[in-house]
Amino acid sequence: MNKKRSDNFEKFSKHKKGSAIKEEYRQEKKKAKQASRAAGEAARQRKKDIQRGIAVAPVGNNKRGPQAKKEFITGPPTYTSTLKKTTTTAPSKAAIKRTPASMDRADVKRTAGIGKVTANIDIEHEQMPLNKYIAHAGTCGRREAAELVKAGNVTVNGDTVLEPGYKVKYKDVVRLKGKVLQLQVTPVYILLNKPKDYICTANDPEGRKTVLDIIKNATTQRMFPVGRLDRNTTGVLILTNDGDLAQKLTHPSYEIKKIYEVTLDKPVTKADLEAIAAGVELEDGFIAADAVSYLSNTSKNVIGIEIHSGRNRIVRRIFEHLGYDVRHLDRVMFANLTKKNVDRGKWRFLAEKEVRLLKFLNKSFTRKANK
Repeated sequence: MNKKRSDNFEKFSKHKKGSAIKEEYRQEKKKAKQASRAAGEAARQRKKDIQRGIAVAPVGNNKRGPQAKKEFITGPPTYTSTLKKTTTTAPSKAAIKRTPASMDRADVKRTAGIGKVTANIDIEHEQMPLNKYIAHAGTCGRREAAELVKAGNVTVNGDTVLEPGYKVKYKDVVRLKGKVLQLQVTPVYILLNKPKDYICTANDPEGRKTVLDIIKNATTQRMFPVGRLDRNTTGVLILTNDGDLAQKLTHPSYEIKKIYEVTLDKPVTKADLEAIAAGVELEDGFIAADAVSYLSNTSKNVIGIEIHSGRNRIVRRIFEHLGYDVRHLDRVMFANLTKKNVDRGKWRFLAEKEVRLLKFLNKSFTRKANK
């Protein structure tokens, strides 16, 4: 008798009431929704990574375990009611549609029109609505940008566009009330010790090697050299995507210091050194070095020259004007940056402190007042 009472009590104690069953069902359903949202977020992140050129592991190589994998394929688990002895299945239609594999297939279809999805995706071929482009340039929000477009204040490659959804490319020139807009991107600053036989241009129709070939694996950002070094000149070169800083480093009024080591075909006379310091008249105007001297007490054909002019081939033309043949030209300093610890043909990212000095702390960057 006691045993029978004990069995009945055990059954009673383990018996779940209707409210407890409903609460358990709600919790399980909540977990299933959270898992579905997590899968969707993961798929969206993979899509962004693919578009940015970041290598993404195949979905089949994930290690979530067989139970988790089954959940996304067949839907949330089945819950059995102990009161009515009936089986209730949580909604699984959305979960089936939002599997990582199906979302990846959809991503490939959506990106097929933009271009082949590879690790080296070319940002220049990406398109975006005009109002989004204006917003990403930091001018205003998308709604305000749409109003500006409709009002006729925006041109694309010189043509007025009135449709906010008009697709523009990265390389298109977009102007708002005459001012060129630039997309806000993560700034990148690289110091390169340029070798010979490389030219300072983005593309060369003759197929010659460019400085961008050297840093092609450094970043996916669209970079450009600051100033130019001719093909046979070596030394310090800055590459960046920061247009404002590039303007400061190249504009004559900022008088950015450049120091070159020049190797000549014959010894330079003291009189010619004094002439370079005093200034010479070239075909495109007068030019004087900020400083010039011998770099060795024994060899008079290796000269150090400091100059702030950015005119084309200016150092070579100064010495050629005086009858010398430049055998080797190496820029050892540019805007207080040197090639120390950077071998020829190698590069490094500028430190945050170096960038800060370039932008704010170097007094030579302060524009001189008009005299």
